[in-house]
Amino acid sequence: MFRVLSVVLLGALSLTACAQPAAPGAAATAKPGSSPAAAPAIANADQTVRSALASLDPKFKPDYVGAAPFPGFREVLVGGQVLYVSDDGRYLMQSQPYDIKNRTPASSAGLLAYRKQLLDKVPRGERIVFAAANPKHTITVFTDIECGYCRKMHQDIPELNRQGITVEYLAFPRMGLGSQDYTDMISVWCAADRRQALTSAKQGKPVTPKNCTNPVAMQYTLGQQVGVSGTPAVFAADGTQLGGYVPPAQLVQALERAGR
Repeated sequence: MFRVLSVVLLGALSLTACAQPAAPGAAATAKPGSSPAAAPAIANADQTVRSALASLDPKFKPDYVGAAPFPGFREVLVGGQVLYVSDDGRYLMQSQPYDIKNRTPASSAGLLAYRKQLLDKVPRGERIVFAAANPKHTITVFTDIECGYCRKMHQDIPELNRQGITVEYLAFPRMGLGSQDYTDMISVWCAADRRQALTSAKQGKPVTPKNCTNPVAMQYTLGQQVGVSGTPAVFAADGTQLGGYVPPAQLVQALERAGR
């Protein structure tokens, strides 16, 4: 289930979040700058957008700001939300654009590179990996153990592997740090057989309490940094966010269509 970013601009901001505190978002009121086509305006657009968002709330600090995949806007990533703000800092949109030509969610090269860099830093030994015998694609999936769609996707692992898709899980306890979900995911990551522990937990079986030095909190924070707002959150190897659960055949098509 994905978080909903709600905004009310009547002199104050109101925000609700499902999994964790979300960053504020609202239509900015900065004065329009020069034409977006002008080089000086483009050069200063990132800072203009940051300043406009800071005018809404000084604590609003984006993780990433860069050119959007369409002209006249900046792509902003903050608190697990991807937002689009006009280069002059006046307008804000919260919606995932869709590339009709390529039949895939649209993201800029800059955002993809940002996500890929962060995801590549996670050692394979800190992931729970279900490897295909003849891998064609590798996806990173932020998951929790109680989400219905996460459980449904996990049931598809044999078919995904058969289709040549290696699934590498990262932890994202969507109820937040300190929740029972978080505690149970620590137990899964600390189990002697993490693959079996994860499978058992996703089948609704009791989780045997365990504790150890673990990456669950770090992976949860990473998920927020790359724009995860719900589970499962599926990423291709190049940093493309492919969305949530889709049947294996559709996921294969999306990966092959994009060449990822």
